[in-house]
Amino acid sequence: MKITFEKITEKEISAVLEMMTEFNAIDDYPFEKDKTEKNLSYFITNSSLGRAWTINADEVIAGYLILTFGFSFEHNGRDAFIDELFLKTKFRQMGIGKKTMDFIETEAVRLGVNVVHLEVEPHNTDGTKLYREKGYKDNGRVLLSKKILKNTIANY
Repeated sequence: MKITFEKITEKEISAVLEMMTEFNAIDDYPFEKDKTEKNLSYFITNSSLGRAWTINADEVIAGYLILTFGFSFEHNGRDAFIDELFLKTKFRQMGIGKKTMDFIETEAVRLGVNVVHLEVEPHNTDGTKLYREKGYKDNGRVLLSKKILKNTIANY
């Protein structure tokens, strides 16, 4: 099976939105398709924000990956966050996740990223195992979040 990664363009937005719907349903996260569509469209046209790719298995879209950029004084410059990594159920446990993590590392180097962060749900034991095998470690900190604005980036 040939695994490739292609930057998401406007023509893939519909397919990616379907996968995003499934991704958010796994943990019953709130999901507003219209707002997400606007944000995804904005994101893929603004390379300073990060990158978005489809994950393809033999030219069939198997999943998607969203990598967002930040800046960290602790890590001496650009850092990135794997905001979303999703594989359709039928493409899991086939080594695609491992190849995706290798791709992220290669791209991070190419994009000048010093450190990549991710979060994983406690029940996602397969994901946690994969990430640990690829060198990701618990930093002993707790990720805390607070919503400030309810608007989407597309509303500005």
